[in-house]
Amino acid sequence: MRYWLFKSEPSTWSWDQQVAKGEVGEEWDGVRNYQARNFMRDMAVGDRGFFYHSQKEKSVVGVVEVCAAAHPDSTTEDDRWDCVDIKAVAPLKRPVSLEMIKADPRLSEMVLVKSARLSVQPVTAEEWQIILELSGSQI
Repeated sequence: MRYWLFKSEPSTWSWDQQVAKGEVGEEWDGVRNYQARNFMRDMAVGDRGFFYHSQKEKSVVGVVEVCAAAHPDSTTEDDRWDCVDIKAVAPLKRPVSLEMIKADPRLSEMVLVKSARLSVQPVTAEEWQIILELSGSQI
């Protein structure tokens, strides 16, 4: 299993909306960055990801799972763009803010810290465990 981080502006797509999609999940569509698209092409069904609220909140708020491998993004006719489907697994007990992540030296190499604008990004197994630890969650 590999780990990822999916960033969303809560005013566009929130954790609550993701949860409401249930087991069916939802396309992680609209990504128009080649690196982020390539990361989605690398994902496998069953991979886990953090759901991150960007903008004002700037926090990891939940865990999602890839429930459909990369396929054409239904929001465009342009065949360069793919997406995956994700479903909510569980909320974190406590959100983990970007401030907390940046303050933890163990996370200093995290893509979120070094390339904050990338909307889909990899997370190492070690980073995954540290963020779960910071949240008080055991998922």
